[in-house]
Order: sequence, then C-alpha cells, then structure tokens
Amino acid sequence: MEQFLKDLFKGQSYDEKNFFLVAGPCVIESEELLLEVATKVSAICKDLGIPYIFKSSYRKANRTSASSFTGLGDDMGLGLLKKTGQAFSLPTTTDIHAHDEAAHAAEYADVLQIPAFLCRQTDLLVAAGETGKVINVKKGQFLSGPSMKFAVEKIRNTGNNKVILTERGTTFGYQDLVVDYRNIPWMKEHGVPVVMDCTHSLQQPNQTSGVTGGNPAMIGTIAKAALAAGADGLFIETHPNPAVALSDGANMLQLDQLESLLRQLVKLRKAL
Repeated sequence: MEQFLKDLFKGQSYDEKNFFLVAGPCVIESEELLLEVATKVSAICKDLGIPYIFKSSYRKANRTSASSFTGLGDDMGLGLLKKTGQAFSLPTTTDIHAHDEAAHAAEYADVLQIPAFLCRQTDLLVAAGETGKVINVKKGQFLSGPSMKFAVEKIRNTGNNKVILTERGTTFGYQDLVVDYRNIPWMKEHGVPVVMDCTHSLQQPNQTSGVTGGNPAMIGTIAKAALAAGADGLFIETHPNPAVALSDGANMLQLDQLESLLRQLVKLRKAL
C-alpha cells in the first residue's frame, strides 16, 4: 500500500493486504442518512479489516434534468461530511467541479474527487493538486487508461504525488457503459493506486426520462472482476433505500446487501 494511503488510514485497524473501500450515499441528503450509512459501513469494514473512506457529494453539478436535486448548500453539505468523518474517525471524500471549489472543499474533506467528465480540466486538476490533499481522478468515459497519464502529470507537477485513478466504464453507444478491465493494469503503470467504481460503471445515461438508469444487479460481478484484474480499491455507492434516493438511485447498492458482498470480496482477495 502506498505511504499516503497508510497515512490516510492511520486511525483504522485493517489488513494491509486487503482492498480499500470508498463508499457512501451518492449525495448528502441529510445528517441522518450520513450517520446511518457510516454506522453500518464502518462497522462492517472494521470487522473485515477493510480500510474505509466515507464518500458523499456535497454538490451535484452534473445532472440530467434541471429539476434534479443538487445539494443542501455547500457549507451545510461540507460541514455534515466533515462531522461524519470526525464522528467515526474516517477519512472522507467528495467531488469538486471547478478550480475555485478546491481550496474550500479541502478544508472539510481528506480526498478530493475529480469527476470523470472533468478529468482533462487542467485548472481544476492543478487547483486540486495545490491543496496537498489526496486526489482521486475518475477516468473519463471517453478516455483510455494509458491517456490518464496526463491527468497524473498535471497533479504531480504541483508537487503533489498523492494521486489515485478510478475506472468507471467507457461510453458504449448513447445510453450504456462497458468496462474494459485492461484499464486497471494500464493505469497502475502510472505508479498510482487504481480503484474500480462498481456503481457508476453500471449507469445507463442519457435516458429520455431525464433520470439516469442503472444495473445494480451487476455490482458484484464488476467488483469481483476488478479485484481479479488487480484493482487496489473499490468504489461502491450505497443507500438504505435507493428507490427514494435523490441522486443515482438506479445504480446504488442497497445498504443491507453490502455486508454479504464485502465478505465474498474479502475471500476472493485472499485467494488472489
């Protein structure tokens, strides 16, 4: 495990040979939701020796419809994220969408996530890198793993070597994604930990209904294949009741299904 990840997880007891997990509800809907998910997931990860980063977005800038929920307000959302991390002694992550968000979000989150659609935005990557935080860049749906070296270089040129890359599928036609697992070893060649986003890679975007679809029944398949391909971490958005979630409900994992899946994945990791 990279030293910066060891530093990130220093408050946790975990198996260094295990994969790490990035998980939480897609968007910050309420304090109650964050506490419910963090309570459940942190207990599971502690039991299974999985290093854990709590994830939830304080702002959703990329929505299909103008009427979609975008957040509770920046300061409230970020405040709730930080409060949750402190309550459970967990590192936290959230996504940022513009260069002028980076420094502000860095006051609250331990890891700054760069959305896939924005992974080529130089000013955003530089501003994120300059915060000194761990930066997780999601690979664009339109890019190959080898081409992500340029995103890594932009961040490293700020003097920040704490970079993670995340695979989240490749555009297939207009309304689907596929996962090319070659991108996992290809991105590891850049000298960074690589994460598999097991939920967003199953999105079915651009639906005429104005709501993104998904295929959560395949989350386990995506996760198992990613570990077999050498992924260092897994990204799984989860919610107690995805049917009423305010964002990405169609591809999130039901919270009560997470433990059984993680137990299977830990066994697989040990076998590998």
